[in-house]
Amino acid sequence: MPVTKNEEPTLTHNGKTYNVSELSEAAQTQLMNVRIADGEIRRLQMQLAIAQTAHNAYQQALIAALPSQE
Repeated sequence: MPVTKNEEPTLTHNGKTYNVSELSEAAQTQLMNVRIADGEIRRLQMQLAIAQTAHNAYQQALIAALPSQE
């Protein structure tokens, strides 16, 4: 949602731009829900990246701890 100085926040969907303040209360609530969901998705993506990094480190440590096959 692009906002420039002294401009009202807008929402563009399917090529049509809406002033957020002119949306119904229900639409504004759903917009807020979309933003919250987007934030949660970003947070979970970061958590997944952390878990994948830990997984890779544990896997490398396991490989190093295995007896050699000589």
